[in-house]
Amino acid sequence: MLTFKNLYSRIIKNRQATVGVAIILLYIIIAVFAPIIAGVSDTRDPYIAKQHSFSPVPEKPSSKAIFGTTQNQYDIFYSMIWGTRLAFKISVFVVMISLVIGVILGWLSGYYGGWVDDVIMRITDIVLSIPSLILAIVIASILGPGIDKIIAAIAFVSWPSYARLFRSEILKIKSMDFITYSKLAGASSWWIFKKHLIPNSIYSVIVIAALDISNIVLMASSLSFLGLGSPQGYSDWGEVISMSRNWIISSFSNPAAYWHIVVIPSAFMFFFVLAFNMVGDSFRDIFDPNR
Repeated sequence: MLTFKNLYSRIIKNRQATVGVAIILLYIIIAVFAPIIAGVSDTRDPYIAKQHSFSPVPEKPSSKAIFGTTQNQYDIFYSMIWGTRLAFKISVFVVMISLVIGVILGWLSGYYGGWVDDVIMRITDIVLSIPSLILAIVIASILGPGIDKIIAAIAFVSWPSYARLFRSEILKIKSMDFITYSKLAGASSWWIFKKHLIPNSIYSVIVIAALDISNIVLMASSLSFLGLGSPQGYSDWGEVISMSRNWIISSFSNPAAYWHIVVIPSAFMFFFVLAFNMVGDSFRDIFDPNR
């Protein structure tokens, strides 16, 4: 079994994983120390972005707002720092919910088989047959804007991939000798699940979870960009980019003068997604049982 010591040594030896982990650690530091780095604009809800005035014209980076402001004068620096914490909040909750639902349903489907497998897999196929973003947009439209609504919508479209993957792992493991011996010894299904099935199949699910975090952030930002995500004025990367839309494509403005509104939040999102993709790809090799 892969120990923490072996995992650490493999990450250090893998340059791609090292770079990805370093970037993620930087984002974690930003998220944890957000109140110190950017302050708190509203004690009731710190995710509400700092607003300097109500002018519709964005301001360039200055000493007052080092990353500049969006339309209606929302501070981009504040939105980026607290948006990092919001990205982790959404992705962690979605992964946890999807992982729990997917692992339980995948276990029931793969371990018991029969009509249980048929019912669960047909439901999974129905959800997977619809493009994830389209289905998330429909669910978010029904539920309305809000962070908890984003989490619910994305989790609903995310759990089937975990269920199918875990089911395939269970089907490979359940016929092995040590599972048969455990059954003959009188072990319960729950004991076998905890002691054998989870330890021998969870690594592949962890790889998918690492890769899924980047997709979750992109999907959440897409919903916010379309006005279906976080409320107006929230520290959300997608919403900041949405507020730059009119100033980038408008024929009445000079797009080069408002580059900061789209480049800065896009850069934050790009490196966040890149880091988790790098770590996820590297984990495929690190968790390879043949290594």
